[in-house]
Amino acid sequence: MKIKTLLCPARVRLVPRQFSWIDHRLVRNRHICGRSPRSLALYLFLCTVADAQGMSYYSDPSLSGLLSFKMDDLALARAELIGAGLIAFRAPFYQVLSLDPAPAMKALPIVPDAPRTGEVRSAGDILRSILHEGKKP
Repeated sequence: MKIKTLLCPARVRLVPRQFSWIDHRLVRNRHICGRSPRSLALYLFLCTVADAQGMSYYSDPSLSGLLSFKMDDLALARAELIGAGLIAFRAPFYQVLSLDPAPAMKALPIVPDAPRTGEVRSAGDILRSILHEGKKP
């Protein structure tokens, strides 16, 4: 059995007070497989600058400058990470998402179709009829 020896004991990495670790499940659960180098660079950057909830915001020009990306390459990398479920984005905010599976969505109750009469009804009338049907006598 090989024994691990610290290569540089003076520089042992400690858990920082702010959030900036990369979750090892990124590799173990193969989230990085099939990702482009640009998308992985963007992901690393976002993990590094994110707060405890994974939130950060950098403008596209700042990101493209810091990462040496063209704007089109940044957009492609971002889209790839969104498609992989690794980040969420709504300009100018990014959120690095948990690698835990998303919780199942609660199913909406099924409301039976009302008989179709062909008449035009206001949204208020429709809501009132729905709320009235939901009340128990």
